[in-house]
Amino acid sequence: MYHKLLEIIRAFLKLGQISFGGPVAHIGYLREEFVSRRRWLDDAAYGDLVALCQFLPGPASSQLVFALGSHRAGWLGGLLASVCFTLPSAALMIAFGYGMAALGDLRHAGWIHGLKLAAVAVVAQAVWGMGRNLCPDRTRLTIAVVAAALLLAFPGAWIQIGVIVGGGAVGWWLYRRSIPASEPVSPADWRHHLVAAGILGVFFLLLLLLPVVASASGRKDIAVFDGFYRAGSLVFGGGHVMLPLLRAEVVPPGWVTDDAFLAGYGAAQALPGPLFTFAAYLGTAMNPGPNAWMNGLWCLLGIFLPGWLLIAGALPFWHQLRAKTWTQAALRGANAAVVGILLAALYNPVWKEGVRNAPDVAAVVLMFSVLHWWKMPPWLVVIVAAVAGQWVLPRAG
Repeated sequence: MYHKLLEIIRAFLKLGQISFGGPVAHIGYLREEFVSRRRWLDDAAYGDLVALCQFLPGPASSQLVFALGSHRAGWLGGLLASVCFTLPSAALMIAFGYGMAALGDLRHAGWIHGLKLAAVAVVAQAVWGMGRNLCPDRTRLTIAVVAAALLLAFPGAWIQIGVIVGGGAVGWWLYRRSIPASEPVSPADWRHHLVAAGILGVFFLLLLLLPVVASASGRKDIAVFDGFYRAGSLVFGGGHVMLPLLRAEVVPPGWVTDDAFLAGYGAAQALPGPLFTFAAYLGTAMNPGPNAWMNGLWCLLGIFLPGWLLIAGALPFWHQLRAKTWTQAALRGANAAVVGILLAALYNPVWKEGVRNAPDVAAVVLMFSVLHWWKMPPWLVVIVAAVAGQWVLPRAG
């Protein structure tokens, strides 16, 4: 177990420093590291976890990190993976809260543009690899294409959930008779499931009680935790969808000004790791002083805790459920829909936000080639992309 935990620390701390590009790009980085390189699991199991995390509210890529760590070393491994993946960007966001936001809007810096292009190549590689493994026939390829078309025509978190449900229904209908009977699954430990159910109960209990306690006590620290916990509980679709909820929690009460809010968001675009670490900046900025970092960690816990509780509570039931024959049939369609989701995200927002001209297209093709065929490490591609964005690629006119 000690060896596995040390492996988790090294792997996720590294990914926390190089995973630029938002949640969709994170799925690509995580697949490359744990499916292609380390072989902790195969594409089918990885696609199942991605589908589960897309269903649940909260930061999908961070929940996927927790699920992968749990797959390797139980709940302790999941928590350790989450901390290591989040730590680099959280530390930098706290530093911005202490005054680095005065650097201004970083979203249009040349090196940021290079990182966005690297994200395009990483997501393209994930779509290629997962599509080849999860859409091996015409039926599943059709499900993926239809899912991508629906999301491009009608973007939104609920449509995303709908295409996974629809893909699962189509997969169940078409494949339910062609899948051989699964081997008997060892009986689940009822105590383990009872603990998981208790974790889910804690999630809902906090969601209901925190507003009551905050109102009754009048304490700002509880009100702050409640606001960030609700933001993390009610968001589908990743960090960008969370921003309006967070703004509604911190700007109207006067905890953070609109200018400070937008400056921190601009800085968050420049950093690797989950965008939810924006909460660490907000907590630090709203409570200036030598101990402001403690409030940053308090807000960080508030926004990540619901996602951790949900994925920790759902995983034990999910592992039993996915062994059923009918579930495997549904997952064939759901996994194909996940490929469609990634395909749609490759265009919007990843391609649209990153690629501006022909040199950018050439850079993306080159980076995809060195990632996919030449097997260059993603962290090296990220560094080269940042340098090229700053010094080689033409600036937007």
